[in-house]
Amino acid sequence: MSERFRGYLPVVIDVETAGFNPKTDALLEVAASLLTMDDEGLLIPDQTIDCNVEPFEGANLEKAALEFTGIDPYSPFREAVSEKEALEQIFKPIRKAIKAHGCKRAILVGHNAAFDLSFINAACERAEIKRNPFHPFSCFDTATLAGLAFGQTVLAKACEVAGIDFDNRQAHSAAYDTERTAELFSLIVNRWKELGGWDPVMHD
Repeated sequence: MSERFRGYLPVVIDVETAGFNPKTDALLEVAASLLTMDDEGLLIPDQTIDCNVEPFEGANLEKAALEFTGIDPYSPFREAVSEKEALEQIFKPIRKAIKAHGCKRAILVGHNAAFDLSFINAACERAEIKRNPFHPFSCFDTATLAGLAFGQTVLAKACEVAGIDFDNRQAHSAAYDTERTAELFSLIVNRWKELGGWDPVMHD
Protein backbone atom coordinates (compact mmCIF):
# COMPACT_ATOMS: atom_id res chain seq x y z
CA MET A 1 0.00 0.00 0.00
CA SER A 2 2.74 2.48 0.92
CA GLU A 3 4.40 2.00 -2.48
CA ARG A 4 1.17 2.46 -4.46
CA PHE A 5 0.51 6.01 -3.22
CA ARG A 6 4.01 7.32 -2.55
CA GLY A 7 3.95 6.63 1.16
CA TYR A 8 0.43 7.99 1.71
CA LEU A 9 -2.49 5.93 2.99
CA PRO A 10 -5.73 6.82 1.18
CA VAL A 11 -8.60 7.24 3.65
CA VAL A 12 -12.10 8.01 2.41
CA ILE A 13 -13.87 10.83 4.28
CA ASP A 14 -17.35 12.28 4.02
CA VAL A 15 -18.78 15.13 6.06
CA GLU A 16 -22.31 16.45 6.44
CA THR A 17 -22.46 20.15 7.28
CA ALA A 18 -24.83 23.04 7.93
CA GLY A 19 -23.48 25.11 5.04
CA PHE A 20 -20.55 25.56 2.68
CA ASN A 21 -18.17 27.71 4.74
CA PRO A 22 -15.85 25.59 6.95
CA LYS A 23 -14.94 28.58 9.12
CA THR A 24 -18.50 29.59 10.04
CA ASP A 25 -20.84 26.66 9.32
CA ALA A 26 -21.31 23.63 11.59
CA LEU A 27 -19.76 20.24 10.98
CA LEU A 28 -22.59 17.79 11.79
CA GLU A 29 -21.37 14.34 10.73
CA VAL A 30 -17.99 12.86 9.84
CA ALA A 31 -17.20 9.35 8.62
CA ALA A 32 -14.01 7.61 7.54
CA SER A 33 -13.69 4.40 5.53
CA LEU A 34 -10.29 2.76 5.76
CA LEU A 35 -8.87 0.89 2.78
CA THR A 36 -6.57 -2.08 2.67
CA MET A 37 -4.94 -4.12 -0.10
CA ASP A 38 -5.22 -7.82 -0.89
CA ASP A 39 -2.38 -10.16 -1.94
CA GLU A 40 -2.91 -9.25 -5.60
CA GLY A 41 -2.50 -5.53 -4.93
CA LEU A 42 -6.20 -4.69 -5.26
CA LEU A 43 -7.80 -2.10 -2.98
CA ILE A 44 -10.55 -3.31 -0.64
CA PRO A 45 -12.77 -1.15 1.58
CA ASP A 46 -12.18 -2.01 5.23
CA GLN A 47 -13.81 -0.64 8.40
CA THR A 48 -15.91 2.54 8.62
CA ILE A 49 -15.98 4.85 11.65
CA ASP A 50 -18.58 7.60 11.94
CA CYS A 51 -19.63 10.25 14.47
CA ASN A 52 -22.46 12.71 14.82
CA VAL A 53 -21.02 16.09 15.79
CA GLU A 54 -22.38 18.87 18.00
CA PRO A 55 -22.36 22.29 16.30
CA PHE A 56 -19.43 24.28 17.66
CA GLU A 57 -20.20 27.34 19.77
CA GLY A 58 -21.48 30.18 17.56
CA ALA A 59 -21.76 27.94 14.48
CA ASN A 60 -23.98 29.02 11.62
CA LEU A 61 -26.79 26.61 10.66
CA GLU A 62 -28.09 27.24 7.15
CA LYS A 63 -31.76 26.24 6.93
CA ALA A 64 -31.42 25.08 3.31
CA ALA A 65 -28.47 22.81 4.21
CA LEU A 66 -30.39 21.21 7.09
CA GLU A 67 -33.43 20.64 4.86
CA PHE A 68 -31.17 19.05 2.24
CA THR A 69 -29.51 16.61 4.67
CA GLY A 70 -32.54 16.09 6.91
CA ILE A 71 -30.35 16.49 10.01
CA ASP A 72 -31.75 17.97 13.22
CA PRO A 73 -28.52 19.19 14.88
CA TYR A 74 -30.02 19.24 18.38
CA SER A 75 -31.91 15.93 18.34
CA PRO A 76 -30.95 13.89 21.44
CA PHE A 77 -31.20 10.72 19.35
CA ARG A 78 -28.07 11.76 17.41
CA GLU A 79 -25.86 11.14 20.47
CA ALA A 80 -23.55 13.81 19.06
CA VAL A 81 -20.11 14.55 20.49
CA SER A 82 -17.87 17.62 20.33
CA GLU A 83 -15.68 18.25 17.28
CA LYS A 84 -12.60 17.37 19.32
CA GLU A 85 -14.02 14.05 20.49
CA ALA A 86 -15.33 13.18 17.01
CA LEU A 87 -11.98 13.88 15.34
CA GLU A 88 -10.09 11.92 17.99
CA GLN A 89 -12.43 8.95 17.46
CA ILE A 90 -11.90 9.14 13.69
CA PHE A 91 -8.15 9.82 13.78
CA LYS A 92 -7.18 7.03 16.20
CA PRO A 93 -7.86 4.10 13.79
CA ILE A 94 -6.45 6.16 10.89
CA ARG A 95 -3.13 6.61 12.72
CA LYS A 96 -3.11 2.89 13.54
CA ALA A 97 -3.69 2.02 9.86
CA ILE A 98 -0.95 4.42 8.72
CA LYS A 99 1.51 2.59 10.96
CA ALA A 100 0.24 -0.88 9.98
CA HIS A 101 0.69 -0.15 6.27
CA GLY A 102 4.12 1.43 6.70
CA CYS A 103 2.88 4.80 5.44
CA LYS A 104 4.04 8.24 6.55
CA ARG A 105 0.71 10.05 6.43
CA ALA A 106 -2.90 9.75 5.26
CA ILE A 107 -4.30 11.41 2.17
CA LEU A 108 -8.00 12.26 2.05
CA VAL A 109 -10.18 10.65 -0.61
CA GLY A 110 -13.59 12.24 -1.05
CA HIS A 111 -16.32 13.10 -3.52
CA ASN A 112 -15.52 16.79 -4.08
CA ALA A 113 -12.67 16.14 -1.66
CA ALA A 114 -11.52 19.74 -1.18
CA PHE A 115 -14.85 20.44 0.56
CA ASP A 116 -14.42 17.58 3.05
CA LEU A 117 -10.76 18.44 3.67
CA SER A 118 -11.59 22.10 4.33
CA PHE A 119 -14.09 21.13 7.06
CA ILE A 120 -11.68 18.60 8.64
CA ASN A 121 -8.89 21.19 8.70
CA ALA A 122 -11.15 23.91 10.15
CA ALA A 123 -12.47 21.57 12.87
CA CYS A 124 -8.89 20.53 13.75
CA GLU A 125 -7.97 24.18 14.12
CA ARG A 126 -10.95 24.92 16.38
CA ALA A 127 -10.28 21.80 18.49
CA GLU A 128 -6.55 22.65 18.64
CA ILE A 129 -5.59 19.21 17.34
CA LYS A 130 -1.92 19.46 16.40
CA ARG A 131 -1.45 16.05 14.79
CA ASN A 132 -3.88 15.99 11.88
CA PRO A 133 -3.01 12.72 10.07
CA PHE A 134 -4.02 14.08 6.66
CA HIS A 135 -1.90 15.91 4.11
CA PRO A 136 -2.92 19.56 4.59
CA PHE A 137 -3.96 20.25 0.98
CA SER A 138 -3.44 17.26 -1.34
CA CYS A 139 -6.36 14.87 -1.84
CA PHE A 140 -7.92 12.38 -4.26
CA ASP A 141 -11.26 13.55 -5.67
CA THR A 142 -13.63 10.79 -6.84
CA ALA A 143 -15.83 13.35 -8.62
CA THR A 144 -12.91 14.01 -10.97
CA LEU A 145 -11.86 10.35 -11.17
CA ALA A 146 -15.44 9.21 -11.85
CA GLY A 147 -15.81 11.86 -14.54
CA LEU A 148 -12.73 10.40 -16.22
CA ALA A 149 -13.62 6.74 -15.70
CA PHE A 150 -17.42 6.74 -16.07
CA GLY A 151 -18.43 10.12 -17.52
CA GLN A 152 -20.34 11.01 -14.35
CA THR A 153 -19.43 13.40 -11.53
CA VAL A 154 -22.49 12.98 -9.26
CA LEU A 155 -21.88 10.19 -6.75
CA ALA A 156 -25.20 8.40 -7.26
CA LYS A 157 -24.90 8.49 -11.06
CA ALA A 158 -21.23 7.43 -11.02
CA CYS A 159 -22.10 4.47 -8.78
CA GLU A 160 -24.97 3.51 -11.11
CA VAL A 161 -22.69 3.45 -14.17
CA ALA A 162 -19.99 1.60 -12.19
CA GLY A 163 -22.45 -1.10 -11.10
CA ILE A 164 -22.36 -0.11 -7.40
CA ASP A 165 -25.70 -0.24 -5.56
CA PHE A 166 -26.77 3.21 -4.41
CA ASP A 167 -29.86 3.91 -2.32
CA ASN A 168 -30.90 7.57 -2.58
CA ARG A 169 -32.94 7.21 0.62
CA GLN A 170 -29.72 6.57 2.55
CA ALA A 171 -27.66 9.22 0.75
CA HIS A 172 -26.46 12.30 2.66
CA SER A 173 -25.59 10.15 5.64
CA ALA A 174 -21.84 10.49 6.08
CA ALA A 175 -21.33 6.77 6.75
CA TYR A 176 -23.34 5.67 3.71
CA ASP A 177 -21.75 8.15 1.31
CA THR A 178 -18.28 7.30 2.59
CA GLU A 179 -18.74 3.58 1.99
CA ARG A 180 -20.06 4.12 -1.56
CA THR A 181 -17.17 6.53 -2.26
CA ALA A 182 -14.70 3.93 -0.95
CA GLU A 183 -16.18 1.32 -3.31
CA LEU A 184 -16.01 3.76 -6.22
CA PHE A 185 -12.40 4.79 -5.54
CA SER A 186 -11.30 1.16 -5.11
CA LEU A 187 -13.04 0.15 -8.34
CA ILE A 188 -11.36 2.93 -10.35
CA VAL A 189 -7.88 2.21 -8.93
CA ASN A 190 -8.30 -1.55 -9.44
CA ARG A 191 -9.67 -1.14 -12.98
CA TRP A 192 -6.67 1.03 -13.87
CA LYS A 193 -4.33 -1.70 -12.59
CA GLU A 194 -6.21 -4.41 -14.52
CA LEU A 195 -5.97 -2.35 -17.70
CA GLY A 196 -2.18 -2.29 -17.36
CA GLY A 197 -1.84 0.95 -15.42
CA TRP A 198 0.85 1.68 -12.85
CA ASP A 199 1.56 -1.18 -10.46
CA PRO A 200 4.12 -0.89 -7.63
CA VAL A 201 4.97 -4.60 -7.96
CA MET A 202 6.15 -3.99 -11.53
CA HIS A 203 8.33 -1.06 -10.44
CA ASP A 204 10.38 -2.66 -7.65
